[in-house]
Amino acid sequence: MTTTPYVRTRWALGGLLAATAALYLWGLGASGWANAFYSAAVQAGTQSWKAFFFGSSDAANAITVDKTPASLWPMELSARLFGLNTWSILVPQALMGVATVAVVYATVRRRFPAWAGLLAGAVMALTPVAVLMFRFNNPDALLVLLMTLAAYCVVRAQERAATRWLVLAGACLGFAFLAKMLQAFLVLPGFALVHLLTAPAGVWRRVGQLALAGAAMVASAGWWLLAVALVPASERPYIGGSQTNSVLELALGYNGIGRLNGADYGGLGNLDQEAGPLRLFDTEAGGQISWLLPAALILLGAGLWLTRRAPRTDPARAQLGVWGGWLVVTGLIFSFMQGIFHAYYTVALAPAIAALVGAGAALAWEHREPVLPAVGTGVTALWSYVLLTRDGDWNPWLGPVVLVAGPALAAALLTLGRLATRHAAVRGAAEQEFAAPGSSRAACSGLVSPTGSPRTTGSRSAPSPADSRRTAGSRSSSSRSAPSHQERSVAEEPVRPGAVREGEPRTPKPAIRAREAAPSGEAAQSGEAGPLGQEGQESESSEGWRAPRWWGVVVVGAVVVCLAGPAAYAVDTASSPHTGAIPTAGPSTGGPGRLGGPGGLRGGGQAMGTGPTGAQPGQGRPGGTQQGTGRPGGAFPDGRVAGRGGMGGGRPGGMGGLLNASTPSAELTTLLKRDAAAYTWTAATVGSNNAAGYQLATGLPVMAVGGFNGTDPAPTLARFQQYVAEKEIHYFVGTGMGMGGRPGGTSGTSGMRGSAGGGSDDAARIAAWVQETFTATTVGGVTVYDLTTG
Repeated sequence: MTTTPYVRTRWALGGLLAATAALYLWGLGASGWANAFYSAAVQAGTQSWKAFFFGSSDAANAITVDKTPASLWPMELSARLFGLNTWSILVPQALMGVATVAVVYATVRRRFPAWAGLLAGAVMALTPVAVLMFRFNNPDALLVLLMTLAAYCVVRAQERAATRWLVLAGACLGFAFLAKMLQAFLVLPGFALVHLLTAPAGVWRRVGQLALAGAAMVASAGWWLLAVALVPASERPYIGGSQTNSVLELALGYNGIGRLNGADYGGLGNLDQEAGPLRLFDTEAGGQISWLLPAALILLGAGLWLTRRAPRTDPARAQLGVWGGWLVVTGLIFSFMQGIFHAYYTVALAPAIAALVGAGAALAWEHREPVLPAVGTGVTALWSYVLLTRDGDWNPWLGPVVLVAGPALAAALLTLGRLATRHAAVRGAAEQEFAAPGSSRAACSGLVSPTGSPRTTGSRSAPSPADSRRTAGSRSSSSRSAPSHQERSVAEEPVRPGAVREGEPRTPKPAIRAREAAPSGEAAQSGEAGPLGQEGQESESSEGWRAPRWWGVVVVGAVVVCLAGPAAYAVDTASSPHTGAIPTAGPSTGGPGRLGGPGGLRGGGQAMGTGPTGAQPGQGRPGGTQQGTGRPGGAFPDGRVAGRGGMGGGRPGGMGGLLNASTPSAELTTLLKRDAAAYTWTAATVGSNNAAGYQLATGLPVMAVGGFNGTDPAPTLARFQQYVAEKEIHYFVGTGMGMGGRPGGTSGTSGMRGSAGGGSDDAARIAAWVQETFTATTVGGVTVYDLTTG
């Protein structure tokens, strides 16, 4: 049975999304609680709607996580429906990844052919850091999906100056703020500038549309902020990550300016001194995101040059602006930010890189520029070789294969492209002479009448000069009705070198005709031309020239070589469990002094806060002499330790630390559950990750004294003493925790430090008071204080 291009495209898209789902869901349960900090908040949200709304770390609502709560809501709803377990927490994240791939395809497909959208979707799906974060429970999954949806809406708005689409884009970005705060707004400059400069409407209308979109964004983000501000502080949990119990301080300080300038707003200050233009290519971030980054930048610049003479409203250039602005602004911020930076943040660049690769390749094809695909393939292969050889013990054969095959395929692409372009130029010149009005050859052929006017054939006429000048894929004017979904999917696309549409003037580098609505019968039968030819076959011109049979092999081979490295990293990432606060994709790439990596610190960094079973923590910053001790942090819901963590976590029975959750023994878990119904919190401990481990093991609220870093003034010493006097807290878990000092200090504090570091010292004071006031006992290798016996 013969299938139409529309059906084939749908099958190809379905296959891409199915493969993405398989990759993102494969072995998902192996990661246990993943980031236990957020899993504990999900648990709290399943037990208390108040905790659900505010994003509390525990169901008794002592303190919130250090982000706005929107990213928790899908996981909490899933856990309420299917029970609290690894799959109910992580499957929503994976589905967001599949949806992001679909939106990237749909956005690129608005202007470019289906193969370009499929290429962009494949690049997005196989980006290693995307595979990592769409299989993890950090806020980045929802953030990236919403930003990609906003980009789609901006592209739709630009086509016809559609106010509703621009307002929807603002709403998406506002909700993205509720996922990860100010990072959502890094794409705003590019989005706003593109619409202001390219939308087909008067300047004041464009300004008004942007104002409406801004209002929608403020409303979408502000409703929750307003609700928090209106609830008295005594009736809601403390805002984790702030020093003044303020959401605005959290957004602008700890999660805002502090990330840019390295200032300390109760966080960790500047832990990464390697800011600079090459940060995205270094040993920490390079293998996560940079595989196709050079090609994306090359294609962005080339695409803007190729469209330099296009009309102001050209949708191809506008889409390049949307993705290019996203990539450049976000990439520069990530490169030069002086505050806390982790490599997994770069997942926010993945949609822009993927879309620029697909759109840039399509523009190069349309404009018959064989140098661009060849250069992109060669540069990507060389950079992939560099990334693959950073870990010489991991698949050592792959790097040399990519290094040899990449330049060879690039040369083949260049050769075939030049042959096709040269043939098109010769044929175009002859065709123009043949079809010139008044030409005896043209008159004899019947293309023109003896008077020089074009003849018509049936109901069709030869295209007018105005039709021939219309640019590639430009949209119809706003006065025309919108083409149907099916018509857009099968509308005219650029023709590969050597193939010419009936009735179209032939020029060396022809302008590509607009995608117009075709009659339903024709639309169903029309095909899409691309690098692989019409319907996957060789192209043949009216003069009988054929592209070589191995043309398609070369194109497919170039794509495979470019994606071989990231695909290998993606499979490695999907086949490995990940836990802790700083996950990394792919194998270790070994830069000294870098955080993250399997089972401890990269480059031999010392583990922090590993408790009594680890080595003495804090003898130096990452890059120390000893590999992170203790098993990787985090555990399965049934208590098994699991994961390729960021920093060394606690062993079963031990404390966790700043970045990994504790894994209590069965004996300690039984103790914490004893008479739990009589208390608001079954226990308290310093640091959210320590508390998360005990809370997930017992299913009971555990107070995280000091919040994530142990530096929030929540609760104060006086307030904690009041809780103890009122018998609201049963135990204090304090093994492996000293007084004062910075994270990883000589006392082994689990994230505490004094006010000299910029945060509160209340947690240190509380721990000191407990040690002085109550009797310590050891249970399962952990020191526990019964706060009801003092």
